[in-house]
Amino acid sequence: MATETTGMPVTRIFTGDDGESHFADLVVPMQLTDRGFMSAPIELGGATLFRATPPGGDIDYHTAPRRQFVLHLQGEVEIECGDGTRRRFGPGDVLLADDTTGRGHVSRDVQTPRRQIFVPVSADVDVTLWEVGR
Repeated sequence: MATETTGMPVTRIFTGDDGESHFADLVVPMQLTDRGFMSAPIELGGATLFRATPPGGDIDYHTAPRRQFVLHLQGEVEIECGDGTRRRFGPGDVLLADDTTGRGHVSRDVQTPRRQIFVPVSADVDVTLWEVGR
């Protein structure tokens, strides 16, 4: 079996020491297996949810209800962090909503309907090991 490595890009929203949300770029490490590139198992933290957001789904400043991966399947959303930075997410993008405290972030419709899957992540998972440039 080969030991070549690659990674899955993930954008993290987290709460900084200033109480504002910020973006960080992560790469989940993966290794080549006989079934393709795979990450190590990631400990989950609860039940998975599916969501369809019709037009008018903008949400003003809010925190994530729990630490969770947001898998974007359809549509596009713009997320604005408390520090003023904005990024767009669409089909195939993976977001780790990790700003469960502080002021939170804003979600704005870009293209609807939006379809997403929310996968809770255990608080014990140390995502700082995935930070780009670490």
